[in-house]
Amino acid sequence: MAAAETTRRWGGSRVQGWAPVLKVMSVLWLVLALFMAIPWVVLLIEQEPDARAFGLSMLIVLGAVALTWLATLRVRIELKPWQMFVLTTLSWVSISGFASLPLVLGAPQLSFTNAVFESVSAITTTGSTVLVGIESLSDGLKLWRGIMQWLGGIGIIVMGMAILPFLKVGGMRLFHTESSDWSDKVMPRTGGIAKATLGIYCGFTFTAMLAYWLGGMAPLDAVVHAMTSLATGGFANSDASFGAYAGQPHLLWMASLFMLAGALPFVLYIRLLRGSRGSLWRDQQVQGLLLLLLVVILFLTGWRMWKGTPPFEALTHVTFNVVSVVTTTGYASDDYTTWGALAVVAFFYLTFVGGCSGSTSGGMKIFRFQVATILLRNQLRYLIHASGVFASRYNNQPLTDDITRGVVAFSFFFFLTIAGLALGLSMMGLDIVTALSGAATAVANVGPGLGDTIGPAGNFVSLPDAAKWLLCVGMLLGRLEILTVLVLLTPMFWRQ
Repeated sequence: MAAAETTRRWGGSRVQGWAPVLKVMSVLWLVLALFMAIPWVVLLIEQEPDARAFGLSMLIVLGAVALTWLATLRVRIELKPWQMFVLTTLSWVSISGFASLPLVLGAPQLSFTNAVFESVSAITTTGSTVLVGIESLSDGLKLWRGIMQWLGGIGIIVMGMAILPFLKVGGMRLFHTESSDWSDKVMPRTGGIAKATLGIYCGFTFTAMLAYWLGGMAPLDAVVHAMTSLATGGFANSDASFGAYAGQPHLLWMASLFMLAGALPFVLYIRLLRGSRGSLWRDQQVQGLLLLLLVVILFLTGWRMWKGTPPFEALTHVTFNVVSVVTTTGYASDDYTTWGALAVVAFFYLTFVGGCSGSTSGGMKIFRFQVATILLRNQLRYLIHASGVFASRYNNQPLTDDITRGVVAFSFFFFLTIAGLALGLSMMGLDIVTALSGAATAVANVGPGLGDTIGPAGNFVSLPDAAKWLLCVGMLLGRLEILTVLVLLTPMFWRQ
């Protein structure tokens, strides 16, 4: 009887514990449905048959919202840490599933696997695609691809600044110190953080739309490319990606600037607007990212000029593609795998880097490389001065043990995940270049891989369905900082 009573209480408590998670998820689904209405209205005006697909998709999502909201009507939203871990993972998975509906019901009529792959790639801002003949898609579907990435981008920023630091995951904890307390001194409440971030994100997006349009893009192309540039997502309205504008270098330079803007910490933009003028340029992350980009761009530009490419053309395309890969956007203005073996290896290395913590970019993030460099330098000092005491600081703040442990743990599981995915892909018959670069680009959320199949001039459509599902797992793991998902797989978590 005692055991049965304990089981009943535990089960009832656990079921009640899921209610706040479901209630928050229903709100997120509602937001998704409201954004579905935008391409739906466009398609209705254009009298396109895809309007029916979006209308039906909205009804399905709104039905799920209504049922979940009614079932949790009396539940108060007070989330415990374990609930936030579950919410973070399930929300991204469920939103990706619902977002795929128009791709299944609409003109492309993708298989369930391909539709989910496309939506996961969009929501995680990875940018890998299985679509061929993008130019022939309806305006509504082109717009929906951009909206998915734009929503994923703002979701990534809010998650990175408001959720992951609370769960002691990610790099934004570097902003939670006495000397630079983000939550107390910059914006008093999480609601204020979200509003300020959304305002800046929308401002950048509108600026990019206007710049692209004035630069010669068609209105729809300007809207979609603005959303995917700031989200560092990389979906374009052409099979040639940004190569469709290769003959308009001013657009490549604009896109490079907006991709870079999306890869910088949005918390620093807020500080900049609130009067801290030097906060952006004094930040060690920003300095490290800009220095890396400068060195690599100059090096590869010199390499291409040595190979006979005119200087301005070399500088333009190298800048665009290097910024695209480092910020994990994934646009391509040219097939850089044809630039020679040196360029291929360089771009493979750049796949892992990523932008700054608290931005829309993926990858390992530049701060982890910087922290690792600090730890290595101190370790070398210890070998010389065994009894020495060396303070570890980053951005003039002490590096605490939990941050260094987090960097080491994340880095280990990041590369372990890539190794595991590459092994799984190779077991499905993929060649070593496709398997390794595909795993790396999925976990780093970059988009194109290397080789003829999934390279910047290729596509993921020819991969086996099992490989696409494996890559979906990799994209979600990379986007959620890996540890957020892995903790759900531990028995200790569910015993809490």
